[in-house]
Amino acid sequence: MNKKKAFYLILYGGFLVLMGVLGYLSNPEKARTALMAGGTFGALSILWGVLGARGFRWAVPAALVTTALLTLVFSWRATVGWQAVIEGQSEKRFAALLLTVMLVGSVAMLVTLCRSSKPKPTVAS
Repeated sequence: MNKKKAFYLILYGGFLVLMGVLGYLSNPEKARTALMAGGTFGALSILWGVLGARGFRWAVPAALVTTALLTLVFSWRATVGWQAVIEGQSEKRFAALLLTVMLVGSVAMLVTLCRSSKPKPTVAS
C-alpha cells in the first residue's frame, strides 16, 4: 500500500470515530452502539492504514473488505433512517444524516482503495 492510501485510511478511521461520537452525543441514552461501532471500525481502519504504511500487503484487501461491508451497512441504515423521517419521525433526521455522511465517506474510501497504485505511464511528445 502506498503511503497516501495509508494516510487516507487513517483519516477515514478518525472520521468514523468522530461520527460515532457525534451519534452518541445526539442521543446518549439510545446511541451507545454508535459510539462502539464508530470506535471499533474507526480503530480497525486506522490499524489497516498503519499496517499498510509499514508494508503489510494484506492490509489493502482487509481494508477493502471492511470498507465494503461498512458501505453496505451504512446504505441500509441510511435508507431505513430516511424512511423513518419520511414517515414523520423527525427525531431520526440527525441519525439519518450522519449515516448518509458516513456512507459518502465510505464510498470515497472504497474508490481510493480501488485505484491503482502504479504510476501512470507518461506519453513522450
